[in-house]
Amino acid sequence: MSCAFPKEQIDETVRFHGHHCPGLTIGIRAVELVQRELGELDTLELVTVAETDMCGVDAIQFLTDCTLGKGNFIHRDYGKRAFTFYDRKSGKGFRALLNETGPAKPNECWQEAIDHFMTLPLDDMFTITRLDCPAPRPAQVLESLHCAQCGELVMESRTRRYGGKTYCIPCFGEIDQKL
Repeated sequence: MSCAFPKEQIDETVRFHGHHCPGLTIGIRAVELVQRELGELDTLELVTVAETDMCGVDAIQFLTDCTLGKGNFIHRDYGKRAFTFYDRKSGKGFRALLNETGPAKPNECWQEAIDHFMTLPLDDMFTITRLDCPAPRPAQVLESLHCAQCGELVMESRTRRYGGKTYCIPCFGEIDQKL
């Protein structure tokens, strides 16, 4: 068993990320899992939720076209090696948690870890949990408001109210520290 992506596509993913490493390989294989579980990428209305900021998120963004800017890539910094994928068209989704299947010290033996992850059967690599909840709502465009302290515009949903005034999160943090 080996990765289903052609070498050229893997090479392009490596170029996008800047180097080939075990984390990137995990992301490549996670996208391979998406194709197996949900279908061909170009037929999906895919949403990805990453519970980590590891190198694998670059592979997922590059291979799926899910990005933070489009609002179909969501980062939840839980520090877990897990990714959730939803197809808005079909309503299907799953969470993939990386199993403890890699070499003991992948940072010291990158090529060994890359080779291991590239050939590991997907069912041995990930624990899959099917989801019966809807995908996160699509990104919304909200009003921009001026911060009462710095004057900069900030998206309404990211403001804080205090004393009848609207503040951006950094300025509110400064005020909160003085209280």
